[in-house]
Amino acid sequence: MIEPHALDIPTADDIRGLVRPDHVHRRAYADPAVFQLEQERIFGRLWIYVAHESQVKKPGDFVRTRLGGHEVLVTRGEDEKINVLINRCPHRGARLCMVDQGTSRLFSCPYHAWVFKPDGSLSSVPHRQSYPASFDLNDPINHMQRIKQIQTYRGFIFATLNENPAPLLNHLGAMTEVIDNLVDRAPDGEVEMGESYFSVEYRGNWKLHMENAADIFHPSFVHASSVMPARKAPANASILDQDQTREMLLANGFGFKEWEGIQLNGLPGGHAYMTNIYSNGVLVQKEADTIATQYRAALVAKVGEERTAEILGMNRFNNIVYPNLIINAQYQQMRVATPIAVDRTLVRIYCFRLKGAPDEMFHRSVRFLTTLGSPASMIFSDDIEMLERCQQGLSKDEGPWVDFSRGFDSDRRDANGMLSGAASEMPMRVQFQAWLNYLTAEAA
Repeated sequence: MIEPHALDIPTADDIRGLVRPDHVHRRAYADPAVFQLEQERIFGRLWIYVAHESQVKKPGDFVRTRLGGHEVLVTRGEDEKINVLINRCPHRGARLCMVDQGTSRLFSCPYHAWVFKPDGSLSSVPHRQSYPASFDLNDPINHMQRIKQIQTYRGFIFATLNENPAPLLNHLGAMTEVIDNLVDRAPDGEVEMGESYFSVEYRGNWKLHMENAADIFHPSFVHASSVMPARKAPANASILDQDQTREMLLANGFGFKEWEGIQLNGLPGGHAYMTNIYSNGVLVQKEADTIATQYRAALVAKVGEERTAEILGMNRFNNIVYPNLIINAQYQQMRVATPIAVDRTLVRIYCFRLKGAPDEMFHRSVRFLTTLGSPASMIFSDDIEMLERCQQGLSKDEGPWVDFSRGFDSDRRDANGMLSGAASEMPMRVQFQAWLNYLTAEAA
């Protein structure tokens, strides 16, 4: 393993040399020194999503995740406040918690049994009399290290290692719209995360996943192995999911004609989304769809007909909140990509329950998630195979440049950012422009 201090961290000029208007050097994906710089200047300085408030509803609830190069615990303290703590004992540096989520009123170090409260303060140490008289349980130096900068937007918790960050809303920009839309779809005005989630780790760089989420060109080719069986399967054959799985698999077989209605949107800061995809299927309301009718009636009863039409009329897919969050509001889905190493990425995929909506809406969301993003998914497993093949190729010296030129001459700009048709690689170019800006900035 390469120690961080042994890496030759690239300079700003080095980074600029990796990005051309329509090409990116393979080092951006394969160089451990570049990855370390990303951990410092992207995942350390930007506002990074760490948890949802519904995961830490009561004192003692916690979630384990990562922030920059640190493993952290997001906790709810006895005072009801949310904390983000580095998962490390201040005594000898041991990792404290080895599970991803749960409830515990105390965290005990397995090495020497220092015990901490959910807010990170030191509660007790064994054999207190053996410590010097100056040893103080209340001294912050003996507490778990607390991340000071935490902000929440409509239940979504973000944190940063940056000691002087711009407000969270500055970072989110127009992407607050998709968070608003997800929450506003709940008749009671709140969403809560499902109790479980899918987790997949792949052998590839984190940026590959974020690029793939904005790539509408690949499904017809990569997912052909699932499209063909779906075309042969008889319609209305499944009582369990009302043909939902079949229709979703068929949707990946659209051709050039279907691309015409899809628009890609690239925003400042690396954010992106696409519109008018998956416009058909059982998740789209039909005249005979009693579940959707009941749900719509519940929403109308709370916010009125006009506001309901506005909320349900937003049709955006794979809303990418740079650098690592992907939200699909109409399907109550969210993906979080967590970089582990230059060639290892953890992807966690969640479902949200719309409070006040029929339970069947959540069941449909779970089926959508299972079909699209589970480890056994015929769709996501195809994607993972491609991401790992890309990493294998990019780890070699041959062919150093990655081509992102498709659509380069036809993209257009509006007041909010860049626009393009479905075939363009504009979102990837937008992501790398943000990547370049973040890595070459001396301060965020």
